[in-house]
Amino acid sequence: MKTKKQIIWRRVAVAAVSFAVLPLFAWLFARLLVVRVPVSSADAIVVMSGSATFRERARHAAALYNEGRAPRILLTNDYLRSSWSEKEQRNPYFYERSRDELLRAGVPDDKIAVIMEPIRGTFDEAVLLKKYSEANHLSSLLVVTSAYHSRRVLWSFRRVFQGTGKSIGIDPAEAGLETPSAATWWLHRLGWDMVPNEYLKLAIYEYRY
Repeated sequence: MKTKKQIIWRRVAVAAVSFAVLPLFAWLFARLLVVRVPVSSADAIVVMSGSATFRERARHAAALYNEGRAPRILLTNDYLRSSWSEKEQRNPYFYERSRDELLRAGVPDDKIAVIMEPIRGTFDEAVLLKKYSEANHLSSLLVVTSAYHSRRVLWSFRRVFQGTGKSIGIDPAEAGLETPSAATWWLHRLGWDMVPNEYLKLAIYEYRY
């Protein structure tokens, strides 16, 4: 029969091992959400809407444009407004904030297009971009989003673009600017909003679409 002291030490050992292993499982949990689909060049770069991470998405899209990966950038409109702008004396839409980020990063204004039809979510965004690509004769898209959103983006675009013959690449922004890193997401409130919620949304998408 184990003594009280042995039981205590066993519990301490289990807690220590759990504490040591938790970061590894948390990292893996986050990394499984991150996917890339390479494409050397595309007809357009698409920046997915996302109010919490619009800067990192826009800056990554600008870097890809400046590398010559595509001749234009497309923004979508989630119809959400950002915080108050003293300069403009209003609350700009997030697509306007994204456009400003692209311009600051060196993307010419005439190379940026905004699809003004409002979207309500990732799947709607994919449907809208399918319609836009067909109307504008785009055969390939390079999609930019935040890291943990990329698996759901890939799922949505594959479902929507299936059978169209169009090429879809996925190149998410690296976590670290606005998105918490895979190693520390569980230490941040935004990380809990992003990582566990993405698994829930993936399950909902699988059921709904």
